[in-house]
Amino acid sequence: MQPAAVLAIPHVWRVTDLAREEAVLPSGHAALDAQLPGGGWPLGCLVELLQERPEAHAWQLLLPVLAARVADRQGPVVLVGPPFHPFGPALAAQGLPADRLLWIRAEPAAARLWSAEQSLRCTDVQAVLAWLPQVRTPELRRLHLAARQHGKLLFVLRGVQARLHASPAPLRLLLQGSQEMEVHIVKRRGPPLDEPLHLPAVPARLQALLASRRRTPVEVPATPEPRRSHVLDRLVSLP
Repeated sequence: MQPAAVLAIPHVWRVTDLAREEAVLPSGHAALDAQLPGGGWPLGCLVELLQERPEAHAWQLLLPVLAARVADRQGPVVLVGPPFHPFGPALAAQGLPADRLLWIRAEPAAARLWSAEQSLRCTDVQAVLAWLPQVRTPELRRLHLAARQHGKLLFVLRGVQARLHASPAPLRLLLQGSQEMEVHIVKRRGPPLDEPLHLPAVPARLQALLASRRRTPVEVPATPEPRRSHVLDRLVSLP
C-alpha cells in the first residue's frame, strides 16, 4: 500500500494531528477545547496541572466541567489535600454546590496517594482533584491506570518544578498569569503548541460586574477643609 493511501485511512493517527480520545468532556472553554485531543478533558486519563501557587487558577479552569458533571449525575467531586478551604458560595454561584464536594484531609504523601486511588475506584465519584506535590512517577502511573480502569475524571495538581521531570500523564498543562490565565500545553497527544492560550482568570459574571463598576463614576462626597491648628502652626514655625 502506498504511503499516501495509508495516511488516508481514517483510523490511522498521524503525529502531526491531534489524537482522537475515546471519551471526552467539554472543558467549558472553547479555545482550550480546540487544542485538546478529542476536543475536551479526557475521561479515564491522568491530567496534570502545574502551577507556581497551588490555588492560582485551577478552580476557574475546572469549574465548568465539574459543574456540568454533577448537574445530571449523583456522587461527589473528591478533593484530596487541597491547600485551602474551598469557598462554597463562590463555587455554588458557578454551578458546583458545596454539598457535592468531598474534602479529604491527608498530610502524608502516602495517605494522599492512597485516598486518590481509592476515590477513583468508588463508583459514585464523578471526579478527583488531588494535590500531590511529592508524588513520584510510578505512583502517577498507578493513578493513571486506576482512572483508565474506572473511567474517571482525574486531575493531579503539582508545582511548576515538576515540568522538568518525566510523567506518564498524556496531558500536562502549565497555568500562569494573574489578570488573565495563561495555559501552556506542555504535553499532549499531537503536535506541540508554542503559544499559550489566554483564558479569563475570573468568572464571567464577576468580570461583567467589575467592568460595570469601572464604567460607573463613583461620586466622592466633599470633605470640609480641616481646621488649622494654631498649636501646630506654632510648632512648625519654631526655629
